[in-house]
Formats: sequence, C-alpha cells, structure tokens
Amino acid sequence: MAYYVGIDLGGTNIVAGVVDEHCRILAKAETKTRAPRPAEEICADMAAVYRQAVAAAGLAEGAIDWIGVGSPGVIDKAAGQVELAANLGFQGAPVRQLLQALTGKPVYVDNDANAAAYGEFLAGVGRGADSLVMITIGTGIGGGIILGGKIWSGFRYGGAELGHMVIRTGGRRCTCGREGCMEAYCSATGLIQTTREAMEGAPDSLLWQFGGDLDGVSGRTAFQAADRGDAAAQAVLERYIDDFACGVANVINLLQPEVIAIGGGISREGERLVGPIRERALRVVMSRHSPQNTRILPAALGNDAGIIGAAFLGREGQ
Repeated sequence: MAYYVGIDLGGTNIVAGVVDEHCRILAKAETKTRAPRPAEEICADMAAVYRQAVAAAGLAEGAIDWIGVGSPGVIDKAAGQVELAANLGFQGAPVRQLLQALTGKPVYVDNDANAAAYGEFLAGVGRGADSLVMITIGTGIGGGIILGGKIWSGFRYGGAELGHMVIRTGGRRCTCGREGCMEAYCSATGLIQTTREAMEGAPDSLLWQFGGDLDGVSGRTAFQAADRGDAAAQAVLERYIDDFACGVANVINLLQPEVIAIGGGISREGERLVGPIRERALRVVMSRHSPQNTRILPAALGNDAGIIGAAFLGREGQ
C-alpha cells in the first residue's frame, strides 16, 4: 500500500492528511496559519502537522512516498515556488525547497483550487471522467481545470481564473480591476452585496429579519428569507442563479468538460442551487441539442477535496 500526505495551506488553517492509494484519508492534523508571516515559519508548521498526521495514522515517516501542498496564489509548480499569495504574505516563497529540507520527502506544490479540482476528479463527482472543471464559491470564485486527467493551469500557471471572466459588461468593479466579473456577482461576497442592495430597496422585506442589519448579512440570508416567500429575497436568488448559469454556460462553450463540480460554502444548498443553474446553463449552451452534455453537480468531498488532490500531486506530475 502506498501512502501520501496532502497539505491544504489556507489563510486561516494548515491541514495535513495521510491519504492511501485508494484516496482514503486515514488521519488529519491541523494548526492555525497565523498569516501573514515568513515562509520559513509557515513551512516549519507544515512539517509539524505532517508529522502529527503520520503519527495519528499509525505509520512511520518512511511509509510516506511524498508530500503535496495546495496553496493560495500563483504557483510556479515546476519550481515548487509560490510566486505571490497576498493573504499568506508570500512572494517568491520556495515552499518545495524549505519543506523538503524539513521533512526529507519529495514535495509537490500547486494552487489550492487546482488541488481541490484534482481531488474531486479522482475521488468525488468526477471519478471515472476524463475532464472536470471545478468552480468554488467562497470570498471569491475559485477555479480548477482537469483535462485528459491532468491539471491545466496555463503555460505560466495563471490559468483557470474562472471568477474573472466578465458576465456583465460595465458591471461592478471587481478586486482584479475589471468590471462585471463573475466573482463580483457570484462569490459569497457578491451575493452578500446584492442582498444588501435589495434590503436598501425593500425596507419591509424579511431580509431584514434574517440579516438583522446590513452588517449582519451572510450568504445564507437570501435563502432563509426566500424560504418564507419573501419576494425581494427570491429576486436576489433569481438573479444570482442567472449570473452563475451564465458563467457555467461560458465554461461549457469553451471547454465542454464531462463534469462541472460546484463547491464552496454556498454549494451546500445542493440541488436547490445547482438544479436551476444546471437547467438554465444547459438551455443556452451550443451543445444543448446533443444527446449527452456536461454533468453539472454539487461537489462531493467538501474540504477533503483539497487534501486528496494535494496528496496525489506527485502522481499528476509523473
């Protein structure tokens, strides 16, 4: 039996998992990231949780073939270096070099969204498929692309930025500097902004009951008020689903993957969210008359996707 360790390096937590060759997580360990701080310190903590996870799995370190790391930011995976990850305070951070020196293991590094997509491809809703695109809903919109079983990240690792395709020309200013990006409308941040705008225009809406005030709004507020039949909340969700379906249709028209997996916090709404997105996207794509089309599904693995995908980065690189 072969064993690997996947590390999900986040802005809040560092989580390490021991994964066997059948994609099963045997044990985990975690610690706070306490970013931003020097790469040397964060890599020392990654080495520590690696050892804790291996011990919790009842294995010796000699049983581990390699370590994979999914990190935020732009990653030069050939060099194993984080070119830029603002939330970690990394710029040109030699993560592979540092972690290999601390553990004595081969280390593979890639973007965290790529790792999560690879995990869903190997062990989640993409299992058995040849291609998958994952769209993750968080503070922003993350993307990962798997084509022919391989992660596609662009010729200099800046691809798969699905959140920064424009879906409304001249729309909201995005953090990237463009206007009308999918991220500006379909991220949790975007949904919260749309909900606040609806509240300001509807003082009698139940959105105020569930949000409390404008500062209390979350990505769940519109869903909660819509469950009570609130018209303003229903309008928020209708526009949100339309915008998301537009982005999904763009991805299908560009790549037509076998599977699109939708993950992240808001995706926990499951078919209530994904069902209407699927129906609206497939109604307008160029392949809409095909007897087979892209399967659009809620992601299955949750936070484990990043650990599993990171653990198998060594195999992806072979």
